[in-house]
Amino acid sequence: MSYRIREMAIKARAASLRLAQASTAKKDAALRAMGQNLLAYQDAIIEANKIDVQNAKEKGLKEVMIERLTLNPSRIAGMAEGLRQIATLPDPIGEVIDGWKRPNGLEIRRVRTPLGVIGIIYESRPNVTADAAGLCLKSGNSCILRGGSEAIQSNTSITDALVEVLDGEDIPKDCIQLIPYIDREAARELMNLNGLVDVLIPRGGEGLIRSVIENASVPVIETGTGNCHTFIDASADLDMAAEIVINAKCQRPSVCNAMETMLVHEIIADEFLPQVAPMLINKGVEIRGCPRTREILPNASVAIEEDWATEYNALILAVKVVDDIGQAVEHINRYGTKHSEAIVSNDFTSAKRFTDEVDAACVYVNASTRFTDGHEFGFGAEIGISNQKLHARGPMGLRELTTHKYIIYGDGHIRT
Repeated sequence: MSYRIREMAIKARAASLRLAQASTAKKDAALRAMGQNLLAYQDAIIEANKIDVQNAKEKGLKEVMIERLTLNPSRIAGMAEGLRQIATLPDPIGEVIDGWKRPNGLEIRRVRTPLGVIGIIYESRPNVTADAAGLCLKSGNSCILRGGSEAIQSNTSITDALVEVLDGEDIPKDCIQLIPYIDREAARELMNLNGLVDVLIPRGGEGLIRSVIENASVPVIETGTGNCHTFIDASADLDMAAEIVINAKCQRPSVCNAMETMLVHEIIADEFLPQVAPMLINKGVEIRGCPRTREILPNASVAIEEDWATEYNALILAVKVVDDIGQAVEHINRYGTKHSEAIVSNDFTSAKRFTDEVDAACVYVNASTRFTDGHEFGFGAEIGISNQKLHARGPMGLRELTTHKYIIYGDGHIRT
């Protein structure tokens, strides 16, 4: 089968060169028009989404995946609002990051520029289609989108709505393209288009991310799974801790910034666990505890080694009583995925040690891990949350979708 992915990438490359020169005003006008057209296409998008949801149910897709897949007027309005918010954000392209003058008179400036062509491979969530397209357009990048097979109807309808308005805003329509093929071979072809695709961003489960990392020859920005922890320190305000724990676990358990393991200092475990457990159970949470946890909560299930390393994406919580903050940090750095970690503590020294020693993209003090999100960070939207340490880390907004070039001004300078 001919997938024509290379032809798509060639068009995306040409479009990226034009888009890189587009004014901020043109890009912002296009983003606003894209948001408005999503609302105009709302009924068509929801009908397309119903097909995907029905197919997903017939295939036995997990409930958590169906929840991510499902669209409604509120979610479409959120997608449109995300595009409008991106339009209000400062344009990173052309920003002078820094500059200096050399003793010989050369003036050197480091200026922010687009990455070029970004391939985005993702699962389940159709809203990623709009978020990714909007962020890439504002940052001057073409995007080639490859969504999961379970959302092909939804993604196609959303992309049609986004692309329809581009010509009228003098933006090249090939800067946003959706791969219409659900075969894995189409994704593999995208992963190996060196020279046409500048970077790949996978967004989804561990299996998808691992597949992209192992099979791609194009550079990859690794977005990661979220095995996130909350540590309740000995000095914690226990009422505050309970509220944070309930929010981090229960507000939306299917997402990557939800808490999967709670660590509790032994000094307050006898008081805190009986306080918070009924609240969790009332929300439908299954508690899987270590031996010390089960001494306090005898009805808790037995936590096995696998539980400490699992991203449940469900109303399941692993609970461990630890000796001290050192043991908590050691546990997090061993089992965590470098996503988001939190401490609840009223002791400055403990909080400082936690933020210094925990290896993660986002480290919280007295706040829920659920805030790890491009919108909550003021980025308008996000293209993913990077767990790696090169180039981008944490929620990836506009600036994380850029690179830089050096511009050097001389006056007849020659090197001797």
